[in-house]
Amino acid sequence: REFDWSTSLTGEQIAPRSSAANLQPQVAQEWRQKLDRVHITVPAQGQRVIDTLRTSLAHMLISRVGPRLQPGTRSYARAWIRDGAMINEGLLRMGREDVAEEFLRWYAPFQFASGKVPCCVDDRGSDPVPENDSHGELIYAIAEQYRYTADRALLEAMWPHVAGAVKYMDELRASERTEANRAKNPAFYGLMPASISHEGYSAKPMHSYWDDFWALRGYKDAVEIATWLGRADDAKRFAASRDEFRADLYASITIATKQHGIDFIPGAAELGDFDATSTTIALAPGGEQDRLPQDLLVNTFERYWREFVQRRDGKREWKDYTPYELRTVGTFVRLGWRDRAHEALDFFFKDRQPPAWNQWAEVVSRTPRKPFFLGDLPHAWVESDYVRSVLDMFAYTRESDDALVIAAGIPADWLAGVGVSVKGLRTPQGALGYTLKAEGDVLRLDVPAGIALPKGGLVLSLPEPWASGSVRKGAAGIVEGEVRITRLPARVEIAMPAK
Repeated sequence: REFDWSTSLTGEQIAPRSSAANLQPQVAQEWRQKLDRVHITVPAQGQRVIDTLRTSLAHMLISRVGPRLQPGTRSYARAWIRDGAMINEGLLRMGREDVAEEFLRWYAPFQFASGKVPCCVDDRGSDPVPENDSHGELIYAIAEQYRYTADRALLEAMWPHVAGAVKYMDELRASERTEANRAKNPAFYGLMPASISHEGYSAKPMHSYWDDFWALRGYKDAVEIATWLGRADDAKRFAASRDEFRADLYASITIATKQHGIDFIPGAAELGDFDATSTTIALAPGGEQDRLPQDLLVNTFERYWREFVQRRDGKREWKDYTPYELRTVGTFVRLGWRDRAHEALDFFFKDRQPPAWNQWAEVVSRTPRKPFFLGDLPHAWVESDYVRSVLDMFAYTRESDDALVIAAGIPADWLAGVGVSVKGLRTPQGALGYTLKAEGDVLRLDVPAGIALPKGGLVLSLPEPWASGSVRKGAAGIVEGEVRITRLPARVEIAMPAK
């Protein structure tokens, strides 16, 4: 049987103007307008990926309080710039630049006069606790907003916040860039000071590389913002800070790995700890994939994969984990580990609570009937990790060659039959659309005109067996499993290798 229940969320109770049966189609249409600005069509075996993408966007919107983006509504009823910057990226890519802008305009004025960016803001105002990822995250959010909207007036309005944050980061690293600090531990030299921005270091501040990769992202984006605004002197000065900081950061990683006798990128300089979920930030949004020591990078995520498989297969003891690990799916895509990305998704999908609601709690327990810290359910920051990782499967910007990479996470078994279709996916180059479909032994890509190609063009990342095949039409050839497209509209045909 069915019954209707109506209540006002605030204020006095108001009698409903219509029956639930009449209101439901209206509300459904309102939600379609909010969620359907990007259309992705996949075969039945991939439909849950897209359904959960739409639900995750809805949860990020539902968790808001006015312009305030929150990771949750109960345990985390406040806004962090850390969460907000990453949620904003997902919103921008899904066509909700309006919501991203509202958050940015609301949060930026809470910056302190010193240029320090508060880690979080609630009804009491700015939180003074130092968390040294915050400054880079605000700059990144400002740069991303411009990349997707080209709103110069907004960028001009945000310039004082960018300049202030860079000034503060310069002061922070100068405080660590001393001979006394080098003598204390050369791995600390020139980094952001120790902080508790990483949840694992809440008991004692650490020199967290999470902070440093965000700071480097901030320096890189500050250079771009100054360039966009025609501030050549500022761009030159910011670039000098960027280059000096990057050199200190990579020197620190080299020293720390030797000090601790490890062969992976550590989470913190003083600990030499393994934290692949944190290290994902170096790749996205950090953009440092090709600059990182390649042996350490590969070792980091090979170890994560081994331990993931052991946990999945019941060969490794575990009590709980946080679905922030969904970030690793996007990292696998960027590393070219297409199959691993989907195996990881298969595991994480089993821990949606409840499955049909397409949502994750902040913490997943192996023994959910025993009391444990759940966090919020749904958790909007976790959902943003899902959104960004899944969108990377269809398109992501590769900083090393300034290319827009497409289909890097699409498995071969999605390509037969209806294939894959993308329409309106937002990128810094515009709204992207394409279809990718296999007809017999031939894989056909169609990309209409409409986006402004970056310098490195559009790069189609091929699954096997086409990665070992040959170009039949529309492009020069296949290089390491990729086809580069330099002109639109384009039709590219790839033939399987001869049997």
